[in-house]
Formats: sequence, structure tokens, C-alpha cells
Amino acid sequence: MPKKPKSEATRKPQRKLKTYQTSLGFYDQAVAAPSMKAALEAWGASSNLFHQGAAKETDDPDIVAATMASPGVVLRRPVGSDGPFTESAQLPTDLADGEAKRKPRPNSKPESKSKSKQRPAEGATKQSRKIDDQDARKAAAAFEKEERRRDAARRKEEAAIARERAKERARRDKAVATAQATLDAARREHDAKAEAIEAERAALDERAEAEQGRWDKQRKKLEEALRRART
Repeated sequence: MPKKPKSEATRKPQRKLKTYQTSLGFYDQAVAAPSMKAALEAWGASSNLFHQGAAKETDDPDIVAATMASPGVVLRRPVGSDGPFTESAQLPTDLADGEAKRKPRPNSKPESKSKSKQRPAEGATKQSRKIDDQDARKAAAAFEKEERRRDAARRKEEAAIARERAKERARRDKAVATAQATLDAARREHDAKAEAIEAERAALDERAEAEQGRWDKQRKKLEEALRRART
């Protein structure tokens, strides 16, 4: 049995990319990714849009071709439109009350009917859409490159946020330290004044007590003199 070339035998298996589509805000969004999880991460979704019925895999040849040309890059078009997906889609000009006027989308029944009409040529259409192994490897490599770029950008943003938070904490700590120092100084000043007042009060109490003792002696002498005078 002939051996496979070493390069082919040791080649790392590439993940097959699929095209996923959703609608977020004013845009329809599409991305070529190896899994639903990867698509959600590319969209920045905080919940599982596929479980909610807000996202799906699509085999529309135009959308597939556009996303496969830029794997991992989120492409957009105005929501409800049937125009091409691009990286810099423009909002529709006919916005009413801050919302785009949505074109009615075909429901599931006409879509299935349309598919049934195309069923005779389905095998040939799918065959024409297949990407050969070389193109698949290129698309997967491009997706991984975009994923690394997005991760690097995310890490850079997180680092910038961490630095800003550190600066904010330093500013807050400095403000707290200044306020605490001011409070401590005011407390020491108050304690000194209160101590002086207490000292003055003690001296006044001592003077009052001395005056009361002097008065008691004088009063007794005067009362004794008054008593003798009466007799």
C-alpha cells in the first residue's frame, strides 16, 4: 500500500467553515465560522441567538461567497434589505422614529416552496458551491488569523480598561487620603480646643469653689455680728 506523503500525513486538520446569519439592531450580520459558538463570539452576542431562533446557518450562495472571502470577519447590510453583505454597511436613509423601515421578509412557507422548485438542480447547485480542499484550508487559516487579530484587539482593549481603572483607583485613593488627612487635622484641632476649654472650665470650677468657701466664712461672721447686734 503506497504511503502518504509526509506533509499530507502530518498536516493539521482544518476546521470546516460554515456561514451563519443573524439580525442585530439595524443590521443583518453574517460570518464564516467553524461553529455556532465561534459565530456568537464574532458577533459579540451575550446570549445564544441560535437557541432563541434569532440566528441560523445559511447556504445562500451570495452570502456564503462574501463571508468565505473574509472568514471570521462580521459582514453587515441594513436589516430587512437584500443587498450584499459588506464590512462597512451604511444605514438606510429612510429611517422613521429612529428605526429602519423593514421590508417584509418571506415567510418559511414560500421559502420552502422556492427550495422545492430548485430541488431538481439541488445536487448540481451544491456541487458548484463546494470549496476544494485548498480553498477550505485557506479560508480556515484566514478565519484563525482573524480570530487571533480579534483576540489581540480584545486583550489590548482589556489592558487599556485595566490601566484606566488603575488610574481611577489611584485618583480615588489619593482623594480619600487627602480627605482623611483633612479630617484627622480637623479632629486634632477640635481635641486641642476642647482640652483648652476643659482646662478653663476646671480653673473656673476651682475659682468658684474658692469663692464659695470665702463667702461661707464671710457670711457666718456677718450673721454672727447681726445676731449679737440684735441681742
